Amino acid sequence: MIKKEQRLRKKKEIENVFKKGKSFYNDLLGIKILKNNLNFNRYCIVISANISKKAVERNKIRRQIKAVLLAEEPFLKKGFDCLIIGKKEILGSSFSVIKEVMQNSLKKICFYI
Repeated sequence: MIKKEQRLRKKKEIENVFKKGKSFYNDLLGIKILKNNLNFNRYCIVISANISKKAVERNKIRRQIKAVLLAEEPFLKKGFDCLIIGKKEILGSSFSVIKEVMQNSLKKICFYI
């Protein structure tokens, strides 16, 4: 589970990352990051109801993304707000595909140390 202090929760903060953040999109998801001047990263995962009307499926995708984030956390640069946006194509993807796509996306956006 992502620690409470590492979650982006306020609407104003999330909108700020949407507007000003550096972004990278691929077939399955989009990632936006913005410097936050803190000693830790904060995350928000957005899985819209447009992806699936079933909350079970949306939550499964959210859990898989969180698992990848927790595994990659030690290798990521500190001091950023990160917004991960799921796209409709992520619905039928396996965990291994999601993991590979997220790792490649994080590398391309230069979020690794």
